Amino acid sequence: MFALVTEKAYEQHRSHFDALDNEGHGLQWLRLADDGRLQGPFDAHPEVAWLSSDLFFGGILDRFFEIVEGAPDFLWLQSAAAGVDLDPYERLLSRGARLCNAHLTAIPIAEFVLRAVLDVFQDAKRWRTAQADGRWEHRNFREVWRSRWLIIGLGSIGAETAHRARAFEAHVTGVRRHPTGDEPVDAMISPTEIPDALPEADVVVLAAPATPETENLVDDGFLSAMKPGAVLVNIARGKLVDDEALLRALNDDSLAAAILDVFNDEPLDPDHPYWSHPKVVLTPHSSGGGIGRWDRGAELFCDNLRRLLAGDPLVNEVTSMQLPTDLPFVTGKVKQ
Repeated sequence: MFALVTEKAYEQHRSHFDALDNEGHGLQWLRLADDGRLQGPFDAHPEVAWLSSDLFFGGILDRFFEIVEGAPDFLWLQSAAAGVDLDPYERLLSRGARLCNAHLTAIPIAEFVLRAVLDVFQDAKRWRTAQADGRWEHRNFREVWRSRWLIIGLGSIGAETAHRARAFEAHVTGVRRHPTGDEPVDAMISPTEIPDALPEADVVVLAAPATPETENLVDDGFLSAMKPGAVLVNIARGKLVDDEALLRALNDDSLAAAILDVFNDEPLDPDHPYWSHPKVVLTPHSSGGGIGRWDRGAELFCDNLRRLLAGDPLVNEVTSMQLPTDLPFVTGKVKQ
């Protein structure tokens, strides 16, 4: 069997691939170099492939899919991403190939959220400025302890964020259309109850998928219902937020801050008011950039490859472009 991986991923995770080779599966590795050249037998076509994290930033993603979609007997693709909204995924599924996604970024995104909220609560930039100026300046700050959090979306990212907020003894309310009963929160509510929960929340975290139901969820009405001095965090999708409404709320001094890692248009226009707004904490869709995701991705790819070869069920298999029904706000066949 021919397996396609990037040269970078192959070298970085060589021990995982050597272990597979030592198990006698008869695998042959096709390696895609940074310049788009394919290393391996000239006329070989991959039957399985790993869409590793480096492909999303290396400029050869189109080349990767060109090879995969051009392979006549392609069987299975393992993606390092959770989203299934790329057109090639649907084309592969339509021709009978199998697809698995991953939830590798939930841990770093949750850590990002806690760090960013702590920065806002403690106004950490003032300490950094005082250090640069050589000023010995004592001051008080807000604590996460006993703060109230509203996390909209209790998938893997929302759940990991809830775990960490509760470790600081925050009270966490989760929002999910179909609760499972084991969510790591203090209280669960349905999406229809969000307006009643907003006035009590010190921190509101958006962790829901972008669907027709969640588009512009954060509008004037949502923002006016939020508690004065609350912090809004968006690590979901930019489409969940009405940008003009958010800017009005920030300018009206009703919110303490907006922590934004995702936007309606990416990259964000250099002239967008978010860049210079004193209450906006802006990062370039990078909250999932924890380096631990690389090893987790390699382990998942190799585990699923073993399962495929053994005829066992695959982890995180995507059987259609329909979102899982246990995610919040999902009412039918909608793309993520």
